[in-house]
Amino acid sequence: MKLSSYIDHTLLKPTATRSDIVQLCAEAREHAFYAVCINPVFLPLAKEELAGSDVKVATVCGFPLGAVSSEQKAVEARLSVEAGADEVDMVIHIGAALAGDWEAVEADVRAVRRAVPDAVLKVILETCYLNEAQKRRATEAAVLGGADFVKTSTGFGTGGATLEDVRLMAEVIAGRAQIKAAGGVRTTADAQAMIEAGATRLGTSGGVALVAGERTGEGY
Repeated sequence: MKLSSYIDHTLLKPTATRSDIVQLCAEAREHAFYAVCINPVFLPLAKEELAGSDVKVATVCGFPLGAVSSEQKAVEARLSVEAGADEVDMVIHIGAALAGDWEAVEADVRAVRRAVPDAVLKVILETCYLNEAQKRRATEAAVLGGADFVKTSTGFGTGGATLEDVRLMAEVIAGRAQIKAAGGVRTTADAQAMIEAGATRLGTSGGVALVAGERTGEGY
């Protein structure tokens, strides 16, 4: 497959404007990216701009901290899908993961899954805050909670995707879900390496540069 078909063309900065989203959607159309990933406030605009195209619209939930209740995440996800989102990228309760409360992590994911049963659900672990054992348990909890994808990072933490993390997640998932690598994908070689390690989706703000074979200015 073409590299463009792996890319969630992303703009989640708080400073994003209407014109920025229009440009993002135009680039996604031009390069046939898989999806755009935007904040919920811009969902109606993105759906309008991408009407008639094959580009999906993804948004975020409990983002970027994951530190709201499961009920709030569920409502946010449901409202986003009603506003036109095809996919929802939710952040887990990171504090629960660090405390080893895996039942709470799984329940958090399941609450959102039940709220949006027909949308693609990507579960963000924010791997930069977790040790190897926690990454394994968090990946398992996400899958058990109903994730379609397990995702490495928000792009707002202290680090992004690494090849080691993608390989670890692929080992734990064992074909039960897919993997989205986000943050730190700055070159075409980076992207290809993430795909070879097991990622089937890439979150990046530098999609245009990636498909042109150039180095991106930022990883997300």
